[in-house]
Amino acid sequence: MFKGQQMQSEIWQKEVCFEKGKLSLVIADSGKGKSTFCSYILGYRSDYEGSILFDAEDVKNFSVEKWCSLRRTTISHLFQELRLFPELTALENVQIKNTLTGHKSEAEIKDWFNRLGIGDKIDTKIAHMSFGQQQRVAMMRALAQPFDFLLLDEPVSHLDDTNSAIMADIMMEEVKRQNAGVIVTSIGKHMDIKYDRVVKL
Repeated sequence: MFKGQQMQSEIWQKEVCFEKGKLSLVIADSGKGKSTFCSYILGYRSDYEGSILFDAEDVKNFSVEKWCSLRRTTISHLFQELRLFPELTALENVQIKNTLTGHKSEAEIKDWFNRLGIGDKIDTKIAHMSFGQQQRVAMMRALAQPFDFLLLDEPVSHLDDTNSAIMADIMMEEVKRQNAGVIVTSIGKHMDIKYDRVVKL
């Protein structure tokens, strides 16, 4: 948890285990630490009390090189603020990740674009796309790598139910193929999938 803070939570000050192959939904009110929680799991922040273990190893002992390897091969993340490159096209933003991993063919990526209803936006710069369209691009980028865990911070906040369902279908196809675990954070709106558990942050 945050140093010096007291919170009523099913995660902070608790022992919680996220498992490969399981789907978890983490619900929190706005400003209660969802993005901070993600930053702790991903090793971007370490200003917490207690321990975070990955395969029984304390992540505070991980080197920068190990974190880089984990984020490339083991943990994939969709940031709430997306962190796409506005000067690049939608396809280029996905290809940046896929070039590093070689995980998907160009045909598979273009099929994702078409299924998500933005096949006509492949060559459009991110700066000229709506936030909802950008969320779909960010999801494709997150899926363009191998992973044991997929961490999604408010992934469908700007999507309608139809596009949210399509994105969930594409995500679950890849999750099942890799037998991965999923952790989704939400302040209310979330993908309608069968979560193994729901916890309050």
